[in-house]
Amino acid sequence: MIPWLEWNDPFPPVGKALSRPNGLLCAGADLSPERLLEAYRHGIFPWFSEGEPILWWSPDPRMVLFPEELKISRSLARTLRRGHYEIHLDTAFPAVIGECSRPRPGQDGTWITPQMQQAYCRLHELGHAHCVETWIAGKLAGGLYGVAIGRAFYGESMFSRVTDASKIALAHLARYLERLGFAVIDCQMKTAHLASLGAREIRRRELARGLETWTAEGQDPGKWPQDDAMTLFGMDNT
Repeated sequence: MIPWLEWNDPFPPVGKALSRPNGLLCAGADLSPERLLEAYRHGIFPWFSEGEPILWWSPDPRMVLFPEELKISRSLARTLRRGHYEIHLDTAFPAVIGECSRPRPGQDGTWITPQMQQAYCRLHELGHAHCVETWIAGKLAGGLYGVAIGRAFYGESMFSRVTDASKIALAHLARYLERLGFAVIDCQMKTAHLASLGAREIRRRELARGLETWTAEGQDPGKWPQDDAMTLFGMDNT
């Protein structure tokens, strides 16, 4: 059994999360900005499907990407140098989260429900949630979104409509966060895609210790400058 949270109940310690399914901590409460920010500060995130109660998770181990450890393949490096794309920050958040919510091939539904979209769009309006957008030929080709608290960025989802468009967005995000002094990108769950880009697993307790410091440091919430991450890689534009 897991605890059921009323609107004002605190989260249980993450060490009480189940091992099967890995990281399930509690259920209930709401998706208010205050509740979401409190969750992320402790390494907890919501993940549930339409028709389910709000479920809160904190898996162990945890997939993270330290910005300075970003790995760029030769083919991606060529794409980044050519620069046949534009990177924008925080100009199309509803569109990015909407694209991320589309079911992947072989999936019947999505965990990015209308309720979740509304909650994260509200976080974006308050300056806590951000998106990185890859534009090609004037169209939104890929991107990602997540939440920033202090020097920690919590990646939520990404999408591609053109080959490598999400990788381009992640590469620019990692370099941009490194320039701003961010300590970590929390990737939540292990995937081969993220591992190929330098993400790795750490123990939950290690992440929790880091978050105590990282979330208390860094910049105040606010919208990211539109083109601030565009020129972080050498581009030949040929």
